[in-house]
Amino acid sequence: MKPIAAITGIEGFTGPYMAAELERLGYQVQGISRSPIAGRDHVIADILDRDALAAALACIQPQVVIHLAGVSHVAHRDVSAIYQANIMGTRNLLDALVELETPLHSVVLPSSAHVYGASSSELLSEQSPMAPFNDYAISKVASEHVAHLYMDRLPIMVTRPFNYTGVGQSPSFFVAKVIDHARRGSTDLRLGNLDVERDFTDVRDLVHCYGMLIQQRCRGDVVNICSGVSTSLRTVIDTVSELSGLDFAIESDSGLIRSHDVDRLAGSNARFTALTGGIAFRPLRETLQWMLEG
Repeated sequence: MKPIAAITGIEGFTGPYMAAELERLGYQVQGISRSPIAGRDHVIADILDRDALAAALACIQPQVVIHLAGVSHVAHRDVSAIYQANIMGTRNLLDALVELETPLHSVVLPSSAHVYGASSSELLSEQSPMAPFNDYAISKVASEHVAHLYMDRLPIMVTRPFNYTGVGQSPSFFVAKVIDHARRGSTDLRLGNLDVERDFTDVRDLVHCYGMLIQQRCRGDVVNICSGVSTSLRTVIDTVSELSGLDFAIESDSGLIRSHDVDRLAGSNARFTALTGGIAFRPLRETLQWMLEG
């Protein structure tokens, strides 16, 4: 009988990729979502409804849990929703998991590289100080502290993914926005600050990394998920322009410029490599080509 993996927020961008990776690894995947999903086994429960979430997990009895539900966009305008989903949603999940009868092998709790805050000329490691600079980042720091309350009772691994992208991501995210314009043949781009660098990875590599951590049954620690290579936003635009044959007309929009934005956000994946043996991350150009064709 196949082991069971539960994914909260399976209806989001990362959820279907995570489900496919776990199925490849031999798991029976059950999703937990707030609304019905066509063609997918799932249980309906809101992570803010502690009783409904506990009932869903008791029904599923998973051996593995990946917590993808929550607010994932830095610029999300509903501050209350950010804190409720990312802190209380995590607390409700962990509270429910300690009551399960089936022993858990792995609980993956994604945090964010945004917890590091201040930019650095060096690659950020898990020991770099946390200095959250917006409500989203603060909520992720808090969720990590919540996780630590349960680490003696649950096999928790906290991940800090850096920027990742792929087919199906909302155009509210930078790379997906540029790709969306290119696919529609729209060359007019309104963007914020382009003089920043980010460590971009492919969503397919991200879920593969999560699968490796699960297979190794890693627990009780924090690990970066990143390529270790930073790319400027201007380079992303230039690459999409080259691949698509379009010349973009870029207009700076002050409304899209974030206060206290980080100049460079790039991480070290040495810890991940030590735990799992590591992977060869796809070049960003390959990911952009896939997104243009997708």
